[in-house]
Amino acid sequence: MKNYILILIPIILLSMMGCVQDQDDSYRPTLQTFTEDNHFEDSLWFNWGGSIIQGEDQRYYLFYSRWPRENGFLAWLTHSEIAVASSDTPSGPWNYEYTALEGRRGNFWDAVTAHNPKIKRFDGTYYLYYISTRSVLNEEQLLATAEGGYQHKNWSGLRNNQRTGVAVSNSISGPWKRAEKPMVEPVEPLYTLTVNPAVTSMPDGRYLLMIKGDKFPEKGSPRIQAVGIGESPAGPFGIQPEPAIKDFDTEDASLWNDKTRKRFYACFHAHTHFGMITSTDGISWDKAKHYLFSPKGFKSTTDSTFTAERMERPSVYTNDHGLPLVFISSYRKGNTTGIFTIPMIVTE
Repeated sequence: MKNYILILIPIILLSMMGCVQDQDDSYRPTLQTFTEDNHFEDSLWFNWGGSIIQGEDQRYYLFYSRWPRENGFLAWLTHSEIAVASSDTPSGPWNYEYTALEGRRGNFWDAVTAHNPKIKRFDGTYYLYYISTRSVLNEEQLLATAEGGYQHKNWSGLRNNQRTGVAVSNSISGPWKRAEKPMVEPVEPLYTLTVNPAVTSMPDGRYLLMIKGDKFPEKGSPRIQAVGIGESPAGPFGIQPEPAIKDFDTEDASLWNDKTRKRFYACFHAHTHFGMITSTDGISWDKAKHYLFSPKGFKSTTDSTFTAERMERPSVYTNDHGLPLVFISSYRKGNTTGIFTIPMIVTE
């Protein structure tokens, strides 16, 4: 019995050490240098955002927003559609395949646009999360709104009616069946709008949502990130009372489950940088140990650094263990936009 105890104690200690190590907030994001293959532009369209998934054919698919250049950059609110590009690798080069969703026009919650997609696959079904807005404006009025921008009389109505929804398909090629109602409506601690969703699975079989809304109902309110938990990837999601981020203005969260460390991570756009927060339960969030996910400047293989006046929409493509393989980000430089899909260094 004494020998049995002596053998058992190291096993227990090793098990405990493994548990502590798995809980350790040690993930350090590291981007590789980028090449032209990691850079997706279009001469006729503004390309924006992006979410990557591997299809059953083993190819990779980038779901992204695009809208006609001729309508101006601010036509993202009035004329965006969700397009799909494909590649042999998760970091490009990318080639346009088809358009998955457009605004439905008419008496629908998603009448005007389809924007800011996130693509996921759960239990053999593809879930395409996106945002849209409703309006009875005609084409001429929509174009005038895009041209007038933030000060146009129609802008606030379109902006404040934005909601998050989901479309599902058994195939990466569609067709996509949309839900007839938004997946999430504003509820405290979110006000006005619910946009830019991110969803991941939880160890207990439920699903975790992170979503953006206004902190206050007043115009010009900071944007915050709330979390919700649901029994299905399509919702409904019970929004938690405590936001994941509430003390500074943030956008565009991307969410993943790091199974190696038994932690959730989220990266986000904070205007001057891309930051990262972490949680062990998906409800209580803190700044990650390595908070700076990336500065807003990417190094190329030619030793130059790419910068732009706007760099937003951070997202990650992970492996099966929940470790990021590719970092996705959008930029606007003058009248040009594009999407970076930059390989990352993976450290287990």
